[in-house]
Amino acid sequence: MSTPTPFSEGNTDRAYRRYQTRRRQFWNRLAQRGTRPPASRYYHQRLAEVYRFLVPPGSTVIEIGSGSGELLAALEPKRGVGIDFAEEAVAGARHRYPNLEFLCADVHELHLDDTFDVIILSDLVNDLWDVESALRTVDELCTSETRIIINSFNRLWQVPIAVARMLGLTAPVLKQNWLSVQDLRNLLGIADMDVISTFGEILWPVRTRLVDAFFNRFLVKLWPFSRLALTTFLVARPQPAPTEGPEPSVSVIVPARNEAGNIEAILERTPWMGSRTELIFVEGNSTDDTFSVLTRVVDQRQDPNIRYYRQPGSGKGDAVRYGYQQATGDILMILDADMTVAPEDLPRFYQAITNGKGEFINGVRLVYPMEEEAMQFLNYLGNRLFGMVFTWLLRQPVKDTLCGTKVLTRTSYEDIAANRAYFGEFDPFGDFDLLFGAAKNNLKILDMPIRYREREYGSTNIDRWRHGLLLLEMAAFAARRLRFI
Repeated sequence: MSTPTPFSEGNTDRAYRRYQTRRRQFWNRLAQRGTRPPASRYYHQRLAEVYRFLVPPGSTVIEIGSGSGELLAALEPKRGVGIDFAEEAVAGARHRYPNLEFLCADVHELHLDDTFDVIILSDLVNDLWDVESALRTVDELCTSETRIIINSFNRLWQVPIAVARMLGLTAPVLKQNWLSVQDLRNLLGIADMDVISTFGEILWPVRTRLVDAFFNRFLVKLWPFSRLALTTFLVARPQPAPTEGPEPSVSVIVPARNEAGNIEAILERTPWMGSRTELIFVEGNSTDDTFSVLTRVVDQRQDPNIRYYRQPGSGKGDAVRYGYQQATGDILMILDADMTVAPEDLPRFYQAITNGKGEFINGVRLVYPMEEEAMQFLNYLGNRLFGMVFTWLLRQPVKDTLCGTKVLTRTSYEDIAANRAYFGEFDPFGDFDLLFGAAKNNLKILDMPIRYREREYGSTNIDRWRHGLLLLEMAAFAARRLRFI
């Protein structure tokens, strides 16, 4: 890591110098004071809980505007770096947390030859001289996988907070920037960053037994109370740059239960993508002759890029996970063997993920008109309803949760699998294990509309009422693990 530019160098704008000097002196005085007022203590404790949910374990983390270092320390990063321009704050943080790195520098003049998994700007943008300039500095610390997490003050709270400061319940501040969520979205876009999700947190900023938990873990997640949250979080990523180097390889996983009549068509119609495409069938306890058909037609081809297996457990989720274990491609795709999504649509998914438009590409059956027998009306309404529910739960637009075609990179899947213990083995479908993991890891989810077709062989493995109840269970599970935290 190179040494940051000292505060005394760089921008020679006198107004900027006065602004920064005044703020540096102000934050130094607060750091010398040491203890926070009661309401501030609870507020920062709650912030740390939210950040611990957002930041994956074992990440490399830099916090810009790290102050006392408490938030950075609470995340227990593999490597943690704090940046602050108040010398007293940096000195105190170094003393309290010797296992972390703290540097005294102004973000507007920061030059570090380093990159991080996660970059945090907590309650900083409201205080900055030039938010765009600071975000461009942040961009220099990013890889394509970096996540930028910002939380900023909601100006609807300006009067209540002013009263609380007069009563000594919270810390004083200098005059602040007035930034709406849309302002921050625009500034992130100008700085070549892509917003993944936004959400409000903290409705009751004072420690009050039972009340604070109800307001801050439950009520603030619901409209219209979410609009009244004290702080707004934005999770963003660097906008994808043009890819260079060799094309990635692709693994297409085909869970196949009672699909004997579709095997040959899948082999004939699945297109070649990237540098290499492998087709992996996972037969799942069929009552027809699916496995014998696989044995015959795949063995005849003698193509090392086409393989078949019998799944060791039961359920589509188990088949998908087993297929991923056998896959060797850089990009992992799921294609349902019922052929209701045409194999010829897969290159669209390939283009979307290799161009960086999304990091988890989710097929959507509910945009284009369907063939007449493709989906029964009640199933269609149910899918529409659950799409709205899961969009709220995942904080990203997800119009169709049960379309079998889902695409992500091997690296993203390995990260999801590594953190699977957070959710456990809960998903019989295979769709939600991936969707929930993608949302928890702050992957950019992109809906990809496809044409949904009638089956040409066999009958659906979906039981409307039994699987509908399972979907309700999935929604309740996601609410507990992803929203009401």
